[in-house]
Amino acid sequence: MPSNDTPRLIPTGTCWCGCEREVPLGKFFAPGHDKISESALIALKYEGSVPHFLHAHGYGPHRSVTADAVASTGAGWEECDDCTTKPGYRGAPASVANHKRKYHPPKEGE
Repeated sequence: MPSNDTPRLIPTGTCWCGCEREVPLGKFFAPGHDKISESALIALKYEGSVPHFLHAHGYGPHRSVTADAVASTGAGWEECDDCTTKPGYRGAPASVANHKRKYHPPKEGE
């Protein structure tokens, strides 16, 4: 859930990566262009390196970005409660549901 401090962004019908492609109603990006935009921003601002990007925001082996995403009420991330190793798989609810279907299928009789 977005905080009140961030502006409400409205899709414009044009891909936000700058390719100028028309996108469907309610979309910001053409398929895959969100990742292209992320990669381009990291290349421009963080020497092209995800580790540099994480470090610039205070994350790395000493502080888990995924644990903070789970702990944050606004990020909407969760941790798989079926994983036997801790920490368990972490991600958005749909990603965790996919993980559970793949790695923790219901046992017979459940």
